[in-house]
Amino acid sequence: MDLALMEARKAFAEDEVPVGAILVDGSGDILAKAHNQIIGRHDPTAHAEIAVIRKAGRKMKNYRFLNTTLYVTVEPCIMCMGAIIHSRISHVVFGAMDVKWGAAGSLYLLQEDRRLNHHPIVSGGVSENACRRLMQNFFKAKRQS
Repeated sequence: MDLALMEARKAFAEDEVPVGAILVDGSGDILAKAHNQIIGRHDPTAHAEIAVIRKAGRKMKNYRFLNTTLYVTVEPCIMCMGAIIHSRISHVVFGAMDVKWGAAGSLYLLQEDRRLNHHPIVSGGVSENACRRLMQNFFKAKRQS
């Protein structure tokens, strides 16, 4: 999660909502890392999770990531959970809950929907205070400017 936080800080420095993500394989080797770039890329799909999945896909020459873990600083949204499920990521570890957009516990539990064909394990609250504080500091600075 520390590496995901480093990515989130990059987003903060770029005036993007500070979300960072890291995808690791079963041995703990990093497949890809990314951060939000929605504003800079003028792309509403440029979330950290989507970017890390795209990067890993190019690197692995595959779109399925069995036996992988995604670390992300904030609970994935509906779009990102959809991509996580489609890409067969095994485990999602996130920091802060997202009560407005969260699809892994806050608003929805997509990983528990038995109508879907993949069900990643989800663990939340990892480094929660650091992840939440980064988000709060970002939006506090936005309100002050």
